[in-house]
This record gives sequence, C-alpha cells and structure tokens, in this order.
Amino acid sequence: MNLLLKIITPALLSVYTITSFAASDIFTDKFDGKLDASRYLSENAYGFLPVPVIITDPAVDGGLGMMGLFFHETEEEKDARLAAMQDESNEKASHSLMPPSISAAFGAYTGNDSYFVGGGHLGFFNKGNIRYIGGGGYGDVKLDFYGFGDVTLPKPIAINTKATAIMQILKFKLGDSAFFLGPLHRYINADISVGNLDALTGKVPERFETALRSLLSNSIVTSGAGLTLEYDSRDNFFSPTDGFKYELSHLWFDDIIGSDIDYTLTELTALNYFKLSDQWRTAIRVEANYANSDEILPPYATPSISIRGIPTARYQGQAVAMSELEVAYRVNLRWELSVFAGVGKASDTFSDFSDSDSRVSKGAGFRYLIARRYDFNMGIDIAKGPEDTVFYIQAGSAW
Repeated sequence: MNLLLKIITPALLSVYTITSFAASDIFTDKFDGKLDASRYLSENAYGFLPVPVIITDPAVDGGLGMMGLFFHETEEEKDARLAAMQDESNEKASHSLMPPSISAAFGAYTGNDSYFVGGGHLGFFNKGNIRYIGGGGYGDVKLDFYGFGDVTLPKPIAINTKATAIMQILKFKLGDSAFFLGPLHRYINADISVGNLDALTGKVPERFETALRSLLSNSIVTSGAGLTLEYDSRDNFFSPTDGFKYELSHLWFDDIIGSDIDYTLTELTALNYFKLSDQWRTAIRVEANYANSDEILPPYATPSISIRGIPTARYQGQAVAMSELEVAYRVNLRWELSVFAGVGKASDTFSDFSDSDSRVSKGAGFRYLIARRYDFNMGIDIAKGPEDTVFYIQAGSAW
C-alpha cells in the first residue's frame, strides 16, 4: 500500500496544474484557502485514476512509468465516504474511515533500459477484519552486483534478471485487538545472466566464486510460504504521527512447493511514531531480515539494506539490519520540515554480523499537507549515503 500512496499524490499535482484554470475551487480548501486535494479525492473515491510514476533510484538510473488505479467500494461505503469527506468541518475523517479496496495495473521503463509490468490488488473485507494484498508481474531488470556482506568485488558486475514474480498476503483480525495474522506466499521464476564473470577470478574467496558462477548464469525458481503477524495502532493510515506498526513474517522455501533452493527467511519490521507536541514529532524504524541458508542465494532473493540514501540492492547479505530516526517540525497547518539519519549492516552470516561495516546515511526533507481531511501529506526527501546523494518524491510516510 505504501507504494500506491507514494504514487497517487504526484498525479494529483499534475491534475491540479492542468485543471487549475478550469476548476480551481475543487483544489482549494475553504478552511484556509490553500491548495488541497481533499475534495477531489472525496468526489473521485470510486472509479479510475491514471497515475504517472517517477522513479528516482540511481540503481536503475531513474525512470518513468504509468499506473492505473481502480477503486472498489459498495454504494453504502461510497455514500459514507462522500458524506464524511465533503464535510469541511471533518478534519480527521481519515481516522474513522477505512480506505477503499484498490486494484492496480502498472508499467515502467528506466534509464538503464530496465522495464517491468504487472498488477495487484489491495482488498478490505468484512469491515476491514480481513485484508488481502496480492500482485504479480514480469520484469527485465539490470542492476550492478557489488558482493555479499563484507565480500566486496573490486568492481561491480552488471546483472540482468528476467523474472516473473507473484506475492500474496491474507490477514485476519484477531478479535477486537489491533493484531492481524495470516498466510503469505512469494514466487519468483528468474533467468539471471551477467556480462563478465571473469572479473571474479581471484578477486573473491573460492567458495564464493564457485557459487556465484553457478548462480549468476542460471534459471532459478524460489517459492516460499509462511505466516505473518502484524500489530497496527497508528493514528493515520497515510501519514501517521502517533502509534506503532510491528510486523513479523517467516517463510519456508522448499522443493515441496516448487523452490529450487531450500532456505528460510525471517523479516521483522518495527515502525514507531511519537507525537511530542503540536509542533514536534519523531519516528523510529527498525528492521531486521535473516535468510537461513547453507548456500549462497541469488541476488534478488538476498536481503539488502533499504534506507534513504542507499540505492536498491547496493549492500546485501544473509543477515541484514537497519534503523532510521526522523525528527519533524510542523511550521504551520500545511508545512513540515524534517531531518533524518539511518544506519544499516549486511553480513554473510549471522555470527559475523557485529563485525560488519556500518553504512550510514543522513538527510532532510519537507512535507505539504495536500489533503487535510485525509491527513495526507507529500514532499521531497534528499539523503546522502556512503556513495550517492538521492532525492525521493514522498507521499505519506517515508516508511
């Protein structure tokens, strides 16, 4: 869902630019006379929305794409949403209304000639007590491979991965609590090729060279099934300022369910939001991923550090952990400024994790409250990592 949120708002700004002269009032909040998309969202809560995609990740040299979003609501849900969202005095409607179910179709092309197409669905059933996330697609993606953990290649190897991927998660609410529990499944069928494997000779430990030569020129299927447990008490679905979201997932990859490699994957994500005052808030993210495998995994299946300022898959390892701290100051109703810093580690084995190098990033950003009645903000973050300075278009929370 975060991906959908991060894409919707730039589209609204494009719509605003085009229609400002013809229908400027629909993007003006009567509360303060400022640019606001609450009315547009409430009056278009059911139907189709074309969304431009802007990719800023330097790992693929940026890119552009398009997504089509299809909103699904019953007539009863639609009427309730319209009544709440069109009430100018209802400042916190997003706290009480469940988001609509959404289907999506997308495609994108990047600066290094990678592309991917696919679709997905986010569904809320039984008044939100049952939640489903599913999607799939095909991609031809080119990424530089720098090594695993502390085994770093003297120069990166260009990897081309052509893959079909499917993922599904079904969550059931546990009683009246904020806990959700359910099964999940991930499937990837990939053809991996590289340009120059000779660059590995004598540059990495022999066991890595042998394994990498096999992995980086091969067709591999990874198929895993497991369980996920989630706790979510955030005060807002889009841009939370208080509350917690914790999620623990464990997957078994086995030949019984079609996997060419047997291993287990454990993922823990902890998002903590604290509202210190009307002006100040802070947030802390902690994430740890561990792939328990007796053999080296293909790059696409290996956990990697994922924090602002570090390109996708730049630092990989079977044991990965990262943390980010963000502090934000609300200048006024609409504008917010923030600073953040993050650190991550990636190791070949869990036992060597403490000795691995720390990768640090830091940055600053801003947000504009683009939809007041949804508490939905957007803006830009600029982050400097160990090698790159990266900017991100953000809609809603960065996490």
